[in-house]
Amino acid sequence: MEQEMKYIYTIYKNASFSKAADKLFITQPALSIAVSKVEARIGMPLFDRASKPLKLTPAGEYYIQKYYEIRNLENELEQQLNDLSSLQTGTLRIGGSHYFNSYVLPPVLVSFSKKYPNICLKLTEAGSDSLLEMLYNQDIDLTFNCSEKPKDSFRRTPCFIDTLLLSVPKTWDIVKKLENFAFSADDILKKKHQRFDVPTAPLSEFADIPFILLTPGNNLHDRGYAMFEAAGFAPIVKMQVSQLVTAWHLSVAGMGATFITDLLISSQISDVAIFKVKSPYVTRVFDLTMSDRHYVSKAMTAFSEIMRDYYDIHVPDRRHSHR
Repeated sequence: MEQEMKYIYTIYKNASFSKAADKLFITQPALSIAVSKVEARIGMPLFDRASKPLKLTPAGEYYIQKYYEIRNLENELEQQLNDLSSLQTGTLRIGGSHYFNSYVLPPVLVSFSKKYPNICLKLTEAGSDSLLEMLYNQDIDLTFNCSEKPKDSFRRTPCFIDTLLLSVPKTWDIVKKLENFAFSADDILKKKHQRFDVPTAPLSEFADIPFILLTPGNNLHDRGYAMFEAAGFAPIVKMQVSQLVTAWHLSVAGMGATFITDLLISSQISDVAIFKVKSPYVTRVFDLTMSDRHYVSKAMTAFSEIMRDYYDIHVPDRRHSHR
């Protein structure tokens, strides 16, 4: 039964028998036969084969719901048994964006691995909306989210703070006009932008220049548009990309202005001017986020503690509170 449930789940996730067969390394006819046997046993189809893409029938929706419940119970049992070993065995599944996995997590992962070398770490990369869906389905154990007013009931513990800045190609006229507000890369590395007395540029001054923005589904997409709305203008969108780091490199190349974070800055960057804009949205508080339906393992708790220690954030766990 475990194998047939895996077959049906894989078809559901890929919305295709042929794609699922490729993922499962079996032939499509063999996969179709296996599913037909299950459908014959329960007396109704699991998939609406006439729909494109392939969709579940009502019976199929119940089937997948039970698959999640069974899989999550098995995972919870495994974690509870692993906890008996006092972090000498087990797996921790972490989900993060490309930015988070590349720039925020590496030192934390190294510290965790040194302290708990027998815990297997699995790192998944996706957009913020996809990661929350994966957390809800318990495909990952924890992720990171900076929604201003989350509407879910996930357990949330602040673990990291960054500051949004505006990157503008240095050769553009707006940079000369606002040169008294501009920071260099060295200024950012010296954390001058974090002082209370530094000048902040009105975002409205940048209304006539093209922007590189993130695609919908990224927190920075929604946050950026909230800043534009507060500044009273609609941005000129040169292009949209799915990754913050991609937008940053395109800005350095001269393609457009974009929002970045202070953690991306290195001393080698000299092709852009960096501005701190006046907005309450520029400070992002990331929560280490866990499902309220998920068993909290010792590995999850240990990782949370190490991350909060590394980034020096110590506040109470807001398990069901909303910002």
